[in-house]
Amino acid sequence: MGKEEEFVRVIKQNEGVIFKITTIYTDNKTDQQDLYQDIVYQLWKAFPGFRKESKVSTWMYRIALNTALTRLKKSKRGGHSVSIDRVVLQETECYDYEFEERLKLVYSHIKQLNLLEKGIMLLLLEGKKYEEIAEITGLSPSNVGTRISRIKQKLKEQLVKN
Repeated sequence: MGKEEEFVRVIKQNEGVIFKITTIYTDNKTDQQDLYQDIVYQLWKAFPGFRKESKVSTWMYRIALNTALTRLKKSKRGGHSVSIDRVVLQETECYDYEFEERLKLVYSHIKQLNLLEKGIMLLLLEGKKYEEIAEITGLSPSNVGTRISRIKQKLKEQLVKN
């Protein structure tokens, strides 16, 4: 299998990683699509250097988070603001509106967290262990645990207010 085919396979198998990050770090569909393209481009540039010493998803999260954070820092310097679009969810036969509304509320509070906190919560919701979150973010596992505890408390306080 050639380099391009392998890259496409890796992206297709792990595109949920990219989608989750673009959803959390953008406010509208256009920005989400732009960030998605930026992340795939950065992954493509880094792909030849991927030595498979960590999981593909860990490698992708690290690059995707760094790309999202870099893009946000650049956009903040520009002083440009965009209104938040509602996330469009696919309807299914067993669509649970109450669950979806609660989920939207939780995600809206996660979007209010600082950049690092957003990334940590995204990884936690993905089911990553503290050690893997530490590897992706560059924090120590104990620091990750402390931050998660504080973030959960902050979110709990915000959700109780609503």
